[in-house]
Amino acid sequence: MTRITPRIALFMTLPPLLWAGNAVVGRMMVGSVPPMTLNFLRWLIASLILLPLGWRVLREPRAILERWPHLLLIGTLAMSTYNALQYLALVTTTPLNVTLIAASGPVAMLVVGRLMYGVQPTGRQLGGAALSISGVLLVIARGDPLALARVHFAVGDLYIVGAVIAWAIYSWLLARPPASMRAPARPDWDWAGFLLVQILFGLIGAGGAAAVEVALGAAPIQWSGGVVAALLFVAVGPGLIAYRCWGLGVAQGGPALAAFFANLTPLFAALMSAAVLHEAPQWFHALAFALIVAGILVSSKSR
Repeated sequence: MTRITPRIALFMTLPPLLWAGNAVVGRMMVGSVPPMTLNFLRWLIASLILLPLGWRVLREPRAILERWPHLLLIGTLAMSTYNALQYLALVTTTPLNVTLIAASGPVAMLVVGRLMYGVQPTGRQLGGAALSISGVLLVIARGDPLALARVHFAVGDLYIVGAVIAWAIYSWLLARPPASMRAPARPDWDWAGFLLVQILFGLIGAGGAAAVEVALGAAPIQWSGGVVAALLFVAVGPGLIAYRCWGLGVAQGGPALAAFFANLTPLFAALMSAAVLHEAPQWFHALAFALIVAGILVSSKSR
């Protein structure tokens, strides 16, 4: 199993922190920006910001065209599917349900690894999954286990199920790419170029979904300074910075370990929501954090 170094811990902690902010901002944008349009604008802005750093990759169109099926797949899974489904779910279901279903991320990661790559989960991974999910459920229940029995699932909950599966497949594809994306056949692309290519392919599906949304009569964007600030945040923070760190974390620590760190997202989201609502953190926040960290340590401990 992978040993957690400070470098890996940093790479795997920043994304859930920024993604928690993405969920909070996405909820705030309901009624101001349609969800598919929000997702498209987010990645369009991110591509424009990233272009000065990664433009050199566009000088190799042949290398891109030779690998377009894989690039289209990962771009569609990460940019067109996962994020769009999350924003769409926030319109039709509650943040409580979104967080609850997203807690199945480690399980989905282990299942995808078993089905697609024949990777057998270890006892430590399964035990770590149980500990981490227990911490997440404690936050969701706000210290009251009976609260989970009162959860009512809506149509939007299915979107999060699809998003979790898409993200698990995407993460494994980063860790186990096809031969054309492994040395020595892999093009000499830096992180900015590789991420830019993913975004450009992802914009195909994201733009199509936004166009369909507009054609179906979605309300126009309610432009304001807050909307502009929100778009810049979700493009730079949860978009560029988080994806860069996630890619490094998955490459160095593996997708299974990354899934346990991803379970920090609902904890961070709970703390952010408490700050927005001017509520002090409760005792269960500290206990949940301990359970999630324990799950990470158990799952990564060497035999």
